[in-house]
Amino acid sequence: MASSLKSKRKALKNKSILLGITGGVAAYKAIDLIRRLREENAAVTVIMTGAAKHFVTPLSLETASGKPVYSDLFSNPMAHITLPSLADVMVIAPATANLIGKFANGIADDLLSTCLLSCNAKVVIAPSMNWRMYENTAVRENLCKLLSRGIIQIGPERGTLACGEEGIGRMSDVPDIIEAIKSALTKKDLSGEKIIVTAGPTREYLDPVRFLSNRSSGKMGYAIAGAALRRGAEVTLISGPSRLLPPKGAVFVPVETAEDMLKAVDKYSPSFTTLIMTAAVSDFRPEEISGTKIVKSDDLFLKLVRTPDIISAARKKKPDLFIIGFAAETGPEFEKAKKKLQDKNMDMIIFNDVTEPGAGFDVDTNKVVIIDKEQEASLPLMGKDAVADEILDRLIKIRA
Repeated sequence: MASSLKSKRKALKNKSILLGITGGVAAYKAIDLIRRLREENAAVTVIMTGAAKHFVTPLSLETASGKPVYSDLFSNPMAHITLPSLADVMVIAPATANLIGKFANGIADDLLSTCLLSCNAKVVIAPSMNWRMYENTAVRENLCKLLSRGIIQIGPERGTLACGEEGIGRMSDVPDIIEAIKSALTKKDLSGEKIIVTAGPTREYLDPVRFLSNRSSGKMGYAIAGAALRRGAEVTLISGPSRLLPPKGAVFVPVETAEDMLKAVDKYSPSFTTLIMTAAVSDFRPEEISGTKIVKSDDLFLKLVRTPDIISAARKKKPDLFIIGFAAETGPEFEKAKKKLQDKNMDMIIFNDVTEPGAGFDVDTNKVVIIDKEQEASLPLMGKDAVADEILDRLIKIRA
């Protein structure tokens, strides 16, 4: 290949995270949050309030983080300066109404609140409280103050609360908090871009219970959608059937058939700048669909017809749309990918051999070759999040 990209990017690798834990029931989730952050190769330093100790022990947090836990303002008089100065991001999870009120109004009466006032890094808060408290005018005004100052809020979610009531106030799930942290640390180099990402398989029905499909899980497309969101793009994710949860912040459009996907792309593409076609669209569908379940017999003959070509239709509708396609092959069929790039007048195509170990279906890694009109770049086996960023890097470079 013309070049080799060996970057194995991890958004949180070697990042220093200062985690503040307040006295809410959701404090116990901090242990899982710390564990997962460390799995991402981040360093986590914990500050906890006195009230937090009623819900989780300092020893548990020290064991999870592998570092001393801080809570007393006066045992280390300079901690409120030194701890924030070393942090790449400060996270408060859970953030109680009390802490939110103090932070919004510049009150500093313990170690955590003084650290917040001296912190120059990005700050992410994950509110957690009863729905009555969250909907109180004072709390909403305090949150508006913080958001106007650039504080990043994740959640809360609606659901069953610790008191047994239903309502908004449950702290966001740990994966969502981690995604918010990654976004806070990511350069917004796709700000202003409007990107459609297609993902997953399509289904072409034979009868009401049977269909033709493929093994695509949607993981690559969902990874690209998430990476684009972190980098500031407006994202619409058009997905065939998948077990994955769409990234928060994306407009999610579920579809089933190739015709459904064509209609969705046709609807959204006129106002968008980029189309990334990761979906494994079925090439054929039955000519006729039975209205009832086909009776089992000795022989069944199906006549198949071609499904619509979504990329060609999108190019015809919007000639200046930047289009990235995917070519999944069973072998090193680079010439097929290059021909597809040329025939469909795409700007870039991502080739991968699904027979390569770690580059097949429903796995978290991929090994691809990025091919455009100027060069080919072969990537080593890496996580799909890292592959997504490499693809977006090339998109930015071409469009510069």
